[in-house]
Amino acid sequence: MNSLTVELPDSLKQRIEELASLEGYTTSQFVASAAGEKLAVHLSMQFLREEAAMGNREAFDRYLAAVPEGEKGDD
Repeated sequence: MNSLTVELPDSLKQRIEELASLEGYTTSQFVASAAGEKLAVHLSMQFLREEAAMGNREAFDRYLAAVPEGEKGDD
């Protein structure tokens, strides 16, 4: 495992420490988890953008047109 020095405003550092403590994590565990979540969101958005770029609107519209109408209240 590697270490990373990060400069944070005092107020942010304090809030992170408080929340980590409440959740039963060390500050390092909390920050590592937050960074991992941010990375997962970024990678997911990148994947979805790439998939959307390969999409075919006409095929999508045909697919939707083939779906039967639901009964009232099937929202």
